[in-house]
Amino acid sequence: MLLVSCPDRPGIVAAVANFVAGLRGNIITAEQHTDDTTNTFHQRVVFSAEALTAAEIDASFSVVAEEFDMKYAVREPGWRPRTAILVSRQTHCLADLLSRAFSGELPVDVVAVISDYTDCQEFVVKLGYEFIYLPVEQDRAAQEARLLATLKELDVELVVLARYMRVLPAEIVNTWREQMINIHHSFLPAFVGANPYRQAHERGVKVIGATAHYVTEELDAGPIIEQDVVHVSHRDNPDVLARRGRDLETLVLARAVRAHLEHRILVSGNHTIVFS
Repeated sequence: MLLVSCPDRPGIVAAVANFVAGLRGNIITAEQHTDDTTNTFHQRVVFSAEALTAAEIDASFSVVAEEFDMKYAVREPGWRPRTAILVSRQTHCLADLLSRAFSGELPVDVVAVISDYTDCQEFVVKLGYEFIYLPVEQDRAAQEARLLATLKELDVELVVLARYMRVLPAEIVNTWREQMINIHHSFLPAFVGANPYRQAHERGVKVIGATAHYVTEELDAGPIIEQDVVHVSHRDNPDVLARRGRDLETLVLARAVRAHLEHRILVSGNHTIVFS
């Protein structure tokens, strides 16, 4: 699988197709998008090329990339990234992800569940996953340093924040830039930060939403991957909104993680192109 982004100009599609042909490969699917506002071209190509690794394809494609000033990434089909799931006390998103991973529906290698509380420990261990408890206690900086060290020791490729209710420091965020996905319990950019369901109730909204996005240093402002909404009414108090929202959060987060695993996301500035 190949993802490319570059300034738009004639000949890009032909160059990519000729590259695949030169590998004696076969294009299975190809999708593209031209952003007229930035004059940039984006493409996802799924192709077969016998006896070649992703690293070998990556090295060969660098010649084409240099000619067209491309940003590109290559993944082998069936990529299963080493994944850490971070969670605090609410476990609905965690339970959904672990269930999908356990059944094989999501092709991830969950190497650990990391939490600042012990609420989900028994559940995680029963499913056969490693649970790592990193309490904050009185020293937040020390806990963040332990978290960074743990993620590095585990050789993590993807970090999923499944309702991890702490703002992560820049060093952690930037180490896994565009490899860290968060679920926020509102339809961003509305109701950022804490207690969005209470904010929504106070505002009297008629829909509530959930947003999965890549994490950046700015709170709840990273490139959005997936969103969805559900209709609510004046009869729904904040507890009802939260209950209905939890179902939505699990679906939105799962869709975003799946899009990442299937190499369907390109980040362009602070927004994403998510191919079908």
